[in-house]
Amino acid sequence: MKGFNLLLAALVACVTLATPTLAADTIKLGVAGPHSGDLAPYGIPAMKAAQLVVKKINAKGGVLGKQVELLIQDDQCKPEIATNTATKLVTQGADVVLGHICSGATKAALGIYKDAKIPVMSPSATNPGLTQSGDYPNFYRTIASDDMQAKLAVDFAIDKLGAKKVAVLHDKGDYGKGFAEFAKKFVDESGKAEVVLFEGITPGAMDYSSIVQKIRRVKADILIFGGYHPEASKLVAQMKRKRMKTAFLSDDGVKDVSFIKVAGAAAEGAYMTGPRDLSTIPLNAAATAEFKAAYGEDPGAFFQEGYSAAMALLNAIEKAGSTDYAAVTKALQTQYVETPVGKIKFDGKGDAEGVGFSVYQVKGGQFAELK
Repeated sequence: MKGFNLLLAALVACVTLATPTLAADTIKLGVAGPHSGDLAPYGIPAMKAAQLVVKKINAKGGVLGKQVELLIQDDQCKPEIATNTATKLVTQGADVVLGHICSGATKAALGIYKDAKIPVMSPSATNPGLTQSGDYPNFYRTIASDDMQAKLAVDFAIDKLGAKKVAVLHDKGDYGKGFAEFAKKFVDESGKAEVVLFEGITPGAMDYSSIVQKIRRVKADILIFGGYHPEASKLVAQMKRKRMKTAFLSDDGVKDVSFIKVAGAAAEGAYMTGPRDLSTIPLNAAATAEFKAAYGEDPGAFFQEGYSAAMALLNAIEKAGSTDYAAVTKALQTQYVETPVGKIKFDGKGDAEGVGFSVYQVKGGQFAELK
């Protein structure tokens, strides 16, 4: 009898492991990103997007007849915290994860999700290797990759601004350095301009006057910077104080209202790449209106991409009929879904088809898309 009981227990355990969707009372959507610290303005909009999407879906009956439960974790955009965040979400039973936000944190966490067979979708992690290396078949994103925006930035600098001497800086992180390396590559390949300075700066430093002096010494027409707004705002402010005419061009990590708030008047005229303005898409306008009604302000960076990621992940589970990894993966790659960034599905590498970047300039304290 004891042997029979052991056999029965083993069979029950096998069935439970084989059919996780039957045991769970909810569909669990993990959300990981910086919700505190300097880079919180990049993570909070995506978190709020997930909350809005889940509230709407749950009001309509949920997914597969189950309510969607949010599991929210703060990683502060730090790789060493992101690994703990990922482990917590796996332990809590996340079926899918929206996040992470920064490329370094995303890369640090992806292996943990991969081993647990959990699909992950970022609204903002643009490092090309995250999809192009093939190392993370469980990873997707609703934003284009750094090589695309670096090419756009370089073409704009050379063809539109007439730059001949280009200084390229980065913050030494996976995201900023990756963008900068692609920018250097595309300048070198252009045959129309030269990179006169390529260097990494220390993130979080209070003073960048020595590197600004180097930019002046090499007589750069433009500075292309790979990184985030805390460093970018200091760079433009110190360039402004030295009355330099060197143009400033950066990436979507800088295209956030925090850059304008911190840099103040020094931000005026600065250029940066960022996701295309898709406000004419009905779902995009509706999501923005939804955010304003809920929070009384405009959504920040990566809100639309975060909203789209939440919709895409939950739609894939609905279409798959379960949270089975293989079934959800197939649905993500074959089933189109209407989102605030357009009608999308994902290619075999995990990149969203049909998304891209534009160049913006700070004009009158606002980001203006340049057509």
